[in-house]
Amino acid sequence: MVERELSLSFLRIVEDAAIACAHTMGMGDRKHSDQVAVESMRKTMDTVAMRGTIVIGEGERDEAPMLYIGEKVGKPPVNGDHAYPEVDIAVDPLEGTNLCALGTANAITVMAASEHGGLLHAPDCYMEKIIVGAPAKDVIDLDLPVAENLKRIARRFDREVDDLVVVVLDRPRHEKLIGDIRQAGARIRLIGDGDLSAGISAAVAGTGVHAVMGSGGAPEGVLTAAAMRCLNGEILGRLVVKDEALRDRIKSMGIKDPDATYTARDLAPGKEILFAATGVTEGNLLRGVRFFGDGVRTHSLVMSHDSGKVRFVDSIHVEKRAKGYLRLF
Repeated sequence: MVERELSLSFLRIVEDAAIACAHTMGMGDRKHSDQVAVESMRKTMDTVAMRGTIVIGEGERDEAPMLYIGEKVGKPPVNGDHAYPEVDIAVDPLEGTNLCALGTANAITVMAASEHGGLLHAPDCYMEKIIVGAPAKDVIDLDLPVAENLKRIARRFDREVDDLVVVVLDRPRHEKLIGDIRQAGARIRLIGDGDLSAGISAAVAGTGVHAVMGSGGAPEGVLTAAAMRCLNGEILGRLVVKDEALRDRIKSMGIKDPDATYTARDLAPGKEILFAATGVTEGNLLRGVRFFGDGVRTHSLVMSHDSGKVRFVDSIHVEKRAKGYLRLF
């Protein structure tokens, strides 16, 4: 039901948000880029016939005026009609705010949804992660040395370790990880932002990415897990608990064991998972928003775990004022 009733609406939500923030590309103001994406996403969500609850959003209510955790979204039912689908929603209105602000690759707009309870309510903290595609999904382990994980991944891809490409966020906290990967012989692609986009690439053959390693945001981990459920990939994640205050907060959110290792199925356990993303800037997987005289062109990805369908959608948004021939190619 979620896919049938909401897939086109979710496509429209991420497309509108991508177009809105693409107008800010390269202007150097990451907060403004994120703000226009958030405002566009919320505005379009409220035209959709659904009873949605934000479970992964821009933060707590006092910190985020729109798309805060717990916010209700969707068009109000007419005359109390409860036939609208009830869904939990995870959003990243602009994954890679710095990427958009600087005009660099792989900024995307993202959302995922499932039936109630189908997405983990993850706290806004770091999470250790390993992300791989289907061939290596059963052999990785967060507790193994980096070199051993890379050997196992290489064997599943029928390659040598030095054939692998591992994506790592370029952060000081990853200095040891980067050293271990290099010592093992694998190649590294350092990125400034966007481990969600990288994670999706790791689960799609032909992108040249075999794994993502390192720590990144836990909310992005849930979104990645939703994508992995649709792509038959895997993410292993473990929350980075820096102090007792965070540990208590994690438990208050319903997470019984803050030190547990989560799989994609743990982070996104829903039976009906819908995932949608649109490219903002040019990327490995999705093209960026392109403006031309008569409209806008977007490139999106829409996936469903329930049906197993993965759709790449190339859309032309024609301006009402367009005159003459429309250039499609």
